[in-house]
Amino acid sequence: MKNFCLFLYLISFMAACDSKTTSENQAKQQSGDVTLVIHGGAGTIRKENMSPEKEAAYHAAMKQALNVGYAILDEGGTSVDAVIAAIKVMEDSPLFNAGRGAVFTNEGKNELDASIMDGRTLMAGAVAGVTNVKNPITAAHAVMTKSQHVMLTGRGAEQFAEEQGLEIVDPSYFFDSTRYKHLLRLQEKEKNSGGLSVVQLSEDPFVKGSKFGTVGAVALDKSGNIAAGTSTGGMTNKRYGRVGDAPIIGAGTYANNATCGISATGWGEYFIRLSVAHDIAAMMEYAHLSIDEAADSVIMKKLTTLGGDGGVVGLDQQGNITMKFNSDGMYRGYIKERGAAKTFIYKDDP
Repeated sequence: MKNFCLFLYLISFMAACDSKTTSENQAKQQSGDVTLVIHGGAGTIRKENMSPEKEAAYHAAMKQALNVGYAILDEGGTSVDAVIAAIKVMEDSPLFNAGRGAVFTNEGKNELDASIMDGRTLMAGAVAGVTNVKNPITAAHAVMTKSQHVMLTGRGAEQFAEEQGLEIVDPSYFFDSTRYKHLLRLQEKEKNSGGLSVVQLSEDPFVKGSKFGTVGAVALDKSGNIAAGTSTGGMTNKRYGRVGDAPIIGAGTYANNATCGISATGWGEYFIRLSVAHDIAAMMEYAHLSIDEAADSVIMKKLTTLGGDGGVVGLDQQGNITMKFNSDGMYRGYIKERGAAKTFIYKDDP
């Protein structure tokens, strides 16, 4: 009987050791896969139209966002927290069409949209048309975690943000003279020409001919969980409360641990029609494509055929990255280890 008990003890001890070793190996493997990828908008971004000073500023801002977000992941924080932190950096920068750098509506206002999704739970939150929330991505997160809803809009979203104790600012906080002058130029052209196309109305004043300035981030944490988020000021001179793809789950943002996380930037109407972010995940799930293959099929084929342009960034649970776009450029970057952020702007960047 004693020998039998000893035998059972040895078996249990060996099983515990194997379990501990397996857990440690899995944790080590997951830690090595920690990844953050971001974008700051896509469009006609060409080197000949960019000053060296402006180019350096964009690289610096993107690296700051990557480093801030990655620090959270490296210290064991969640992918959701990393996405929020990275996007807040870009929302606080006037370089990007989000938060403080948001473009102006036809009425001379800044109307902001944002969304976030947790790939572990499939919970999501979004806000649209807010005018006084300093960091709209935090309002989207509050909707996801502190309400029964997915999307809130306008004054209701602002009231909810206030009740949740988020930082509220006077709308003048978002005023940027360069963005405002661009609105006035477009409205003058509109007046003289009898109306401009949507493409012309959506140009970005910081880069000649550029149309899109949405920001976004996708993160994979040490627990293997994916999160994605997107934030934007929309289109210059937009009317009638227009909302693009950024706050729409499945169009501009999607995350699912089983497939991938995606954040999009581009001509929102087309991204909505194609449900771009979810379509990439669906092609991974049903067609068994890699994340880069799926993104290529949706962005370079489906979106291009329909006549839309823009791009996405994303990653899967193994930390594989995609940064696919069909425009001349996209502000983008990724980081897989501390101090090693990589950022890119132009189509031919390595």
